[in-house]
Order: sequence, then structure tokens, then C-alpha cells
Amino acid sequence: MPKPLQIFAIFLLLSVLCGIGFSQKTPVIPAVPSTEVFPVSQIKEGMRGTARTVFRGSDPEEFSVEILGVIPGSIGPHQDLIIGKLSGENAMRTFVFAGMSGSPVYIDGKIVGAIAYSFPFAKEPICGITPIEQMISLVEKAPAMRAVSTGGRTFTASELGADLWNFGNASNYANEKPVLTGMAANSALAQVAGQRIERIATPITFAGISQSTLDIFAPQLSKIGIMPVAAMGSGTKIDTLKKAVPTTLVGGTSIMVQLARGDVSIGAAGTVTLRDGEKIYAFGHPFFSLGSTELPMNESHVVIVVPNANNSFKLAVADATVGSMTQDRATAIYGKLGQAPRMIPVKLKVTNSRGRNDEVNFESAVDDFLTPLIVSIGVQNVFQANERGIGETTIDVTGEIAIRGEESVKLNRRFTGPQAGAFASSVAAVPLASLLKANFDGLDISAVNLTFNISEGSKTAALERLAVDRLQVKAGENLNFSIFVRNDAGKLIEQPMSIAVPKDAPAGPMSLVVGDGNSVQENAAIKQFTPRSAAELIKIINATKRSDRMYAILYRTSTGAVVGASEMPNLPPSVLATMNNDRNAGGAKPTTQKVLFEQAIPASEYVVSGMQTIAVEVVR
Repeated sequence: MPKPLQIFAIFLLLSVLCGIGFSQKTPVIPAVPSTEVFPVSQIKEGMRGTARTVFRGSDPEEFSVEILGVIPGSIGPHQDLIIGKLSGENAMRTFVFAGMSGSPVYIDGKIVGAIAYSFPFAKEPICGITPIEQMISLVEKAPAMRAVSTGGRTFTASELGADLWNFGNASNYANEKPVLTGMAANSALAQVAGQRIERIATPITFAGISQSTLDIFAPQLSKIGIMPVAAMGSGTKIDTLKKAVPTTLVGGTSIMVQLARGDVSIGAAGTVTLRDGEKIYAFGHPFFSLGSTELPMNESHVVIVVPNANNSFKLAVADATVGSMTQDRATAIYGKLGQAPRMIPVKLKVTNSRGRNDEVNFESAVDDFLTPLIVSIGVQNVFQANERGIGETTIDVTGEIAIRGEESVKLNRRFTGPQAGAFASSVAAVPLASLLKANFDGLDISAVNLTFNISEGSKTAALERLAVDRLQVKAGENLNFSIFVRNDAGKLIEQPMSIAVPKDAPAGPMSLVVGDGNSVQENAAIKQFTPRSAAELIKIINATKRSDRMYAILYRTSTGAVVGASEMPNLPPSVLATMNNDRNAGGAKPTTQKVLFEQAIPASEYVVSGMQTIAVEVVR
């Protein structure tokens, strides 16, 4: 039986040994981490590393990562994914949270990659880590700038004259998430069961934007992997570029990619993976898969990481602008410090139905998808702040899209009814999408200015009848006519008009057509346009017929064809025979109508729909 003295000695020895064990600390990553890479080929199951991210404030905190294995080709061909398990007080409280994307993982002081993927509804903080080698290599091979268009771009008449910007194009940016089981990717059970690894959601903070506006756009945003987070308070100020210092946007710090700034502020929060000189790598997965782009890159601080049973998320606030994000690729976003971003100033003026005036100013990012979306959100937010959300309204819109060195795109529209706000929010978005999609060399949008006048009630009418003062008219004379419209209250209203018959109009029958822009465009021979320069596209947009305007058009019967976007009337029979012979198909379509003259009818109190045609004759 041990003596009391021996028991005391054993206890003292155990205490010393335990003290030595507890005094050993996990290696701390320096404030400016190393850029030395730990190759994915050397990753082994059971390895332990350290990760960094910001849970509050602006200083990164460390937590532990255990390597569970590597899944080859999980992100894409030759793009592997490292699976890890997080531990530590904060990591166990929040698990993998939205905004953690890009958090760097280190082994032996060398960078392994970025925490970028997670399993929904997992009971343990399991994550997917994008290897840093893949983040760097994919960006290095990417073009520095999006190639400008050197030839023509084809647009349909319905595309240029649309009343609503088609958010359906956002499907091009939808997240395609790899599946690690045999369950189908589109199975509803995949997410419920937690058997599908997904990109960590990107929380986008909306400041100066009401929750009701976010509710309108939330379903579409969620489809492209965006988690809208409404922030209290106003938007962020429009600042100048801050000079970077050695501790600016180092690995583990919070980064904000701004889509808009000013009275309306929209920013995507994530984490920096690696700073290599002036080069910044972050997220570990794509943002919108924009490819070559240009978005403001900001420092940021974290207010709090909100633990959530469904999906914890980071609530961050943008600080100083320090550079531009220039690449958005499959394995990372990439940017450069010291590079000022290109932005579009947007000014919105509104007079509501009670006579109150308001003005909103902000800057929007430049991108063929993001710019229309941002401007639409900004406009809709103005309506939500100044008008009721239910009921019928009438909105008159005037303004322009200014383009440096070119004619402006003129905007003059009227919308009425319960969906007036939705249509009015697309007034600038539709032409912006076309201009930015065309990407002609030198096309530089310098400003968007819009003025809205809102009144309560609906002002719609239908074209019921068309009458002319005579059925025969001489070339060079005016043809007088009246249009009769019936408003939604049942009242019949007459509007007298006249149209000039061209002096060179040949004798013979012709038709007078009066109708709204959509109706007359349906009967037009030319359905698409192929501009070859910014000037041509702007001219076509300004001449596009609108659904809220009425048009009077004189047609005559002729023999001709439409080739591409060009109408060729009065073609000789030999040419028509050559174009329509049995050995040719396509390339041209016959047309039997030539436009002699057309004019827009001055806007009236009502938005009129419908079309009427009447035959008249030109005599000598």
C-alpha cells in the first residue's frame, strides 16, 4: 500500500506534467500571414490546421480545422475540394456562416486554401476548402478585361421595347452546386437531408433600402445564391480611394465588394484569403460568375455574426475603398489594391401624389447584369418610400442615360395601373442592359438621371374607332383623321390629328394604321436590328416604339424583302426571283408593305392600347 509521501509525490509529478501540457499554445498566425503555399497534393487525412476570420470588429480570430479528406474534381474538372471540420468556441457557436467564404486555412504556417462550401443542416461544422493553388491559377489564366465588341450585335424589337427588364437572364448566374451522393441535383430532398454541399451564401447588406423593397427582389436574389440582409440606417458615403498599408486586406480580414454606394448602398460581405503584394484573393467560390468585371473593393468591419438555426450570417459594414475587384471566377474573386473602380452616378427625383419632392443619389457598379438590377432596386425603393404599395397609380417618367461622347438615350414614359411601379422601375434598366450587353468600344455611360411624377388612380383607355376626313388625298397634302378612345369609366373621347402624305408618294392605294407601339411593331417587317456601333444602337433605342405611346403610320403595298435589319422595297422581279429560287432558303423574307411616313401621336391623358386600320388612296 502506497505511503502518503509517495502519493503526494505522484500527484505533484502529474500536476507538473499537466501544467507543461496546458502551457503549450497553438501556433499563432502572424498579423501579416505568409504567402507560402501548402500544396493540395500533400494534404493528408487527420492533419490539423488553423483558420482565420472576423467574428466581430475588424481583427481576425483563429480557430482550428481538422482535415477529413480530399474529393477530387468536386468543384470542376481538375478542381479538388478539401473537406474539413471546424472547432473552437466561436466556430461551434456559429458553425459555417454566410460571410465566412474566403476564410484562409493554414497548416504549418503555409496557406492551404479558403473555406468556401458547407453542408446545409449539418449537425457538425463541416466545411469545403478550395485549394489556394486553384484560386491563383484560374485567375492568372483569365483575361484582364472583357473583350469589346468589334462587330454588330443583334437585338430584337421586343427586347429593345420591353416594358420589364427580364430578370430571367439571372439564370445564367445560378449556382450549380456539386452533389456528393447519388441523389439528383434538383431533388428537393437533397437540401433537406443535408447531403448536398453548397457554396457558402454571400450575405449582401442593403442600406438605405426598405424591407418591403427587399421582399420584392428576395426570391430572385436567392436563386443566384444571394442572402439579402437589411441594415439599419442610411447608405454609405461616396469616398475617394484610400492608400493601402501592409495590414490592408490581409488573409482573414473582412472584405466588402460594393455594388452601389451613396443614398443606396449594396455590398457583399466575405473574407480575404490571400494578399500577395497588391493582389487580393477572396471568397473561394464565384460571386456572380461575372468573369472580367470592375467592382469597388472595400475594407469592412463586422458588427456581429448572427447565430441562426437555418443559416448564421455576418452583418458587416463597408469602410474605405482600397481597390477594385477585377475577376469573378469559379474558384475565387480577385482584385487589385490602388485601382479605382468605374461607377455610374444615378440621380432619382420624385414628386409623389401628395406633392412631396424627394431626391436620391447613388453610384452603381458597371455590369450588363448588375447595373440594371441595382438601378431597378433603387427606383423601386423610391416608390416604396413615397407611395402606397397597394392600389392603382399613374407614373410619368422623364430622363436620360448620358453617354460620354455620344447622344443620350432619351426616356419619356407613362405607366398606369396596379403594376405601374414595377414597369417604371425598368425604364432605365431595359436600355442599360442593351447598352452594356453590346459592349461597343468606347461606350462609356456617364450618368443616369430620372424624374418621376406619381398620381393616384388608373388612366387607361382602348382605341375604339378611327375616322378620316376623306378617302382620297394628293401627295404632299395633310390627311386629317380622328381617333376615338374609350376610357375605363366608359367615356368616349375624340382626339383629332393629321399626318402629312409625302410629296413623292406614288399614286395608288395606301393604308393608315393607328395603334400603340406594341401593336404596330407586331405588324412591322423588321423584327430585329444589328447595330455596329454605340451611336447606331443609341439611335435605334431612341426610335423604338413604346407600348404607352400611339403611332400613326402610312403604308403602301410593294414588292420587296427584308434582309437582316434592312428593308428593301420595290425590288425588280429578277432580284426577287433570285432571292426566292428553289436553291436558296433563309437570309431574306418577302415583304409587301413599305412605310411611307410615320409619326408619334402626342401623349394624352390616357395610356391607350389597340390598333385600327383604314384604306385611303393617293391621287394625282
